Formats: sequence, structure tokens, C-alpha cells
Amino acid sequence: MAVRTLRLDRPLDLELTLGPHLRGRHDPMMRLGRRRMVRATRTPDGPATIDLQLDGDRLVVEAWGPGARRALDAAAGLAGLDDDRSAFRPAHPLVAELDRRLVGLRIGRSGAVLEALIPAILEQKVTGTEARRGYRGLIAQWGEPAPGPFGLRLLPPPETIAAIPYFELHPFGVERRRADLLRTVAARAGRFDEIVGLPLGDAYRRLTALPGLGPWTAAEVALRALGDADAVSVGDYHLPGLVSFAFTGERRGTDERMLELLEPFRPHRGRVIRLLEAGGVRPAAHGPRMAPRSIAAI
Repeated sequence: MAVRTLRLDRPLDLELTLGPHLRGRHDPMMRLGRRRMVRATRTPDGPATIDLQLDGDRLVVEAWGPGARRALDAAAGLAGLDDDRSAFRPAHPLVAELDRRLVGLRIGRSGAVLEALIPAILEQKVTGTEARRGYRGLIAQWGEPAPGPFGLRLLPPPETIAAIPYFELHPFGVERRRADLLRTVAARAGRFDEIVGLPLGDAYRRLTALPGLGPWTAAEVALRALGDADAVSVGDYHLPGLVSFAFTGERRGTDERMLELLEPFRPHRGRVIRLLEAGGVRPAAHGPRMAPRSIAAI
């Protein structure tokens, strides 16, 4: 086990900051509370489990496994300790109030592209319940125990995912289109891992160069893996309605209307979205909802 202590220059809420990385209440790779987070990950040095605990104005970080040192080095970025909000001056009263109330929310970055990309693919055009089923099934069937005493599991290595026959993912509700995309992405894992070192524009272009990876998937990955505070998931089922309701009271929204309303907040549009989500801003659920589908019909 390796240990490191980091000093905080302002409040940190681990649950608000790291919530986007949690894939449901029963995520096999992660456990999260307001003051503590435990997460299994793969690093270039091997698997690791990292434990972040708040202790006053300190963040105590412990890590296990061959990749422990690498995980410790990434801890400050993961927790958003270097989140640059110097240009964020929210003039809108709702955003200013949420920013004041949710003072511990930061934009962090995992640096683990595949660990953001694989779940994002599984979430494409399905309900959250369906996506979580596929995610947990993939890890339970082909993953492995993570280092440390927490009973977490690791996402399967890319070479394992690339070799899974598409039909073996069917019992977990993953149809051939998403299964083939998972396999293709995993086979090119090295190319995707490289985006961590690219300028954001180049990273987005590389993410969306592969058919099947569009603006929504790229933004979901950029927020989590790259810490892009301006990420906007265009094509999301719920987000346009959330943004439109927050700023105009309109219960329905479009991508175009959402981008128009968020434009004054550039380059912190993703931060504003996180504040709206974490602040519980949403219209009453009276409209149609996305229904689960049988993969036989896809």
C-alpha cells in the first residue's frame, strides 16, 4: 500500500465531484460517499485501487496494486484539485446560487479513457437500467478482482474485450451494434489512450473519427477522462429539457435551444450542467420516458 496526503485550498465534496464516474448504485468498480471514494482502475503500470478520504483540509490518498504509485500521481487531477475556474463568473442568479451552495463541486479528470469510453458506449440510446446491466455483466464475466481489501472488480483489459464474440454479450442486453463497437474501440485502445496528451480539439476529433462515436459519446468521455469543463453531451435524451427548464421554464427542449442557452457560459458549459444536475433542477416527470427494448428488435 502507498499513501499520500494532499492539502486543499478550498472545499471539496467527493460525491459531487466524482459522481459522474459512478455507474449506478452497484458499480462493481467504485464506491462513493460525500467524504470518501474507492475506485478500481488500470494504469500503464498495472491494476490499482485508490482510496480518497477527506480529513479536514487534507485529502488522504491510499493505493494498492502494481499501479499504486501511478494512481497516487493521478489523484489530484481525479479529485479536481487543479480545476481551473478562474474564468468562471456566473452572472445568472440560478447558476450563481448553485455555485455558492455546491461549493465543493469540482471538475476532475481520471486520465483513464477506456474506463469512460466503454460505459459510454453501453449507454448509447438505451435506458440507464439497460446500460448498467451491460456494464455489470461485462465486468462480472470478463473482469478480475481489483487489488486491495474492498472487493471491487476491474474493467476487463482491452485485449479481452476485443476478443469477446458479439453474441456472448447478448445475455447482458447488448445488441450487435454496441458489442461490435466495444470490440473495435478496445482493439484501438492505444490510440484512444493517447488523447490524454492531446489538445482538447484534437482529442474530440480523434474520439469522433470512428463511426459510432458521436458528439454525445465524445463529451461524456471528455468530461470524465479529460476534465473538460466545457463538455456538452449533444444528443442526450434528458439534457435539453433540463437546461431549457432551468433557464426559461420550458419543459421541452432541443439541442439547438440548449446550446443557445449555454453559450454565455463558455468555456464552462459542462460545469453549469453539473451544477444544474447536482442541484436537483429538473421539470416534473410528466412527459414520455425512454422505454427498455428487446435486443431482438435492434
